[in-house]
Amino acid sequence: MPIPIYQVDAFTDKLFAGNPAAVVLLEQQAETEWMQSIAREMNLSETAFVHPQQGGYHLQWFTPEVEVDLCGHATLSTAHILWQTGLAKTAETIRFFTRSGWLTASQRNDLIEMDFPSSPVEPVDVTEEIITAVGVRPDFSFISGEKWLFEYADERIVRGLKPDFAALKLRKGRALSVTAPSSSPGFDFVSRYFAPWIGIDEDPVTGSAHCFLGPYWAQKLGKSHLTARQVSARGGIVHVRISADRTYVGGTAVTVFAGKLLS
Repeated sequence: MPIPIYQVDAFTDKLFAGNPAAVVLLEQQAETEWMQSIAREMNLSETAFVHPQQGGYHLQWFTPEVEVDLCGHATLSTAHILWQTGLAKTAETIRFFTRSGWLTASQRNDLIEMDFPSSPVEPVDVTEEIITAVGVRPDFSFISGEKWLFEYADERIVRGLKPDFAALKLRKGRALSVTAPSSSPGFDFVSRYFAPWIGIDEDPVTGSAHCFLGPYWAQKLGKSHLTARQVSARGGIVHVRISADRTYVGGTAVTVFAGKLLS
């Protein structure tokens, strides 16, 4: 039986920008090896697999190389498709059961807003090897789990970074987010996200990274509502709202195409 598959550009309101994700609509749980093969075939930063489950939906995310614990743009894309196809009602809050626990997506004004757990960061010293691989010494360095966060004083530094991904991959870690205050009115901060450890040299727009970027900048700027721009080549806009230990990540999405998996 053919299986519906969609490609969606997330964190953008126009085609061919933001972060593309594939969304596969399943009727029941699929084998991990098959899902990984589909993700490898799609060759996007993430492919989402979703099927109904009591109380909501079961959702998994795969890069071309591994299954991941949390993915913002593929969750946003999945919610967008569930509403667009009528599988979920417009006013309905969608509940997803994932490796990161229960997550929700709801429509808030013109945005799709996702409820994620916040991720704290801790100051950390970085080795000269990592700094050399990144190219510019950060003003401040932090870590959240296995993910690095480097802050720079100037947005131009973040935009101009050209990391040595092969060298970076040799160092311990899972991802590196680089950030700076925004120099453009209407935005609070900018970022880029590098993850060669899981097969993604640079992710165009990374919702999950804002689970630590959001709380970090919220505390630094004394604001609970922030607007961020990820300044990759495709670019995208992320809206962040902080409440207690939760980070609400919002954005828009557009469908690029719909098709059928034949096996």
